[in-house]
Amino acid sequence: MMVVIMALGATLSAQGDPLKERFIQRKPRIDAMKNQGLIGENNRGLLDVRSPNVNDKDRAIMQAENADRRNVYQKIAANVGSNVDIVGKRRAAQIAQNAAPGHWLQDAEGNWYRKGN
Repeated sequence: MMVVIMALGATLSAQGDPLKERFIQRKPRIDAMKNQGLIGENNRGLLDVRSPNVNDKDRAIMQAENADRRNVYQKIAANVGSNVDIVGKRRAAQIAQNAAPGHWLQDAEGNWYRKGN
């Protein structure tokens, strides 16, 4: 797991400012959507819609975030000799551990739950 964390940091640094900047720019809206229960983090390290109230603009933000995450996961997998699915699952575990109370998460079996305190 530590290898994934280190590889994530190295990959973002190696990517330069555009990728990192996109993550930073989207973070406030993604956090707001999570806080409202509109989206959640699935067990593959990606965002999923959790409510029918997600508008097209927010859906586009979520899809752009997922596309950039997949790109990072592919680069990490190549760097550490793994595959994208394993990297995504490990990242999902990290995200779940650091998630705020009330955020929707998906466990390894695919069941959705809200993180408690």
